[in-house]
Amino acid sequence: MRHLFSSLGSRLPVPAAVLALALALAGCGGPGAGAGTEGVAPSAAAGAQDVRAVAPATADAGSEPNAAGEGGMDTPTAATSASAATELPGLGPRTLAEIPDNARQVVVVTGKDKNSPESQVVLYRRTDDAGWAAGHTWAAHNALKGWTDDHHAGDLHSPIGVFTLSDAGGLLADPGTKLPYDQSSSFTIGGTGFEGESLAGSFDYVVAIDYNRKPGTSPLDWTRPLGTGRGGGIWLHVDHGGPTHGCVSLAQQHMKELLLTLDPALHPVIVMGDRASLER
Repeated sequence: MRHLFSSLGSRLPVPAAVLALALALAGCGGPGAGAGTEGVAPSAAAGAQDVRAVAPATADAGSEPNAAGEGGMDTPTAATSASAATELPGLGPRTLAEIPDNARQVVVVTGKDKNSPESQVVLYRRTDDAGWAAGHTWAAHNALKGWTDDHHAGDLHSPIGVFTLSDAGGLLADPGTKLPYDQSSSFTIGGTGFEGESLAGSFDYVVAIDYNRKPGTSPLDWTRPLGTGRGGGIWLHVDHGGPTHGCVSLAQQHMKELLLTLDPALHPVIVMGDRASLER
């Protein structure tokens, strides 16, 4: 997957009713759940792509906490990607080559296997003295059918790749993140997930993953640079205890920690995929 970079765009307000409908049509949770933004028409707001349509707004909810590191990283050098080969475990040369040289925070999401909805998350930070330092390892969920290199709307897979992290939001107030944060009632979600679990609270905190979206806008923005057929609305969000439609989900306390740690000045990215794919 190539990195999706673009200049910051404006954050246009969208009526809550429209957002709710969009999220309910998109696909972030599970059967009978609110839906995420994937597959939502341009006129509808985009939310997380893993919940299904039901109740209020939907997004993709889904898994347990993953790890987040903290603190800043030192100034990157031209050798950043090369040194990462020995300092970021589990990542092969092809994956490492996609990590920008200026990235000093890297969230690594490692899926159990290609077809599994279970994964682990670790946030690495680059320091002057020790290179890449790992944070805690947290359990997480990804899409119901696992991972894919060719993500499309509604395929129930999470996209494999390296993506920037530039915007956040949620139903709850900004906990103090340095990322642009959009608090909105449109992050309300209801219904149930694939395993019958409640999706309520899944969008209390979200971080938009810059897959097929316009960085610099609210996670609710429905702009799809690659076209609606390629999906969108891929978020990091609060875990609801089951698989998602495409997002990655963590326990609420870990989502809050992640929000407090990510710093746009450190150019954070997320590296996500199943273990075998990340080792390429």
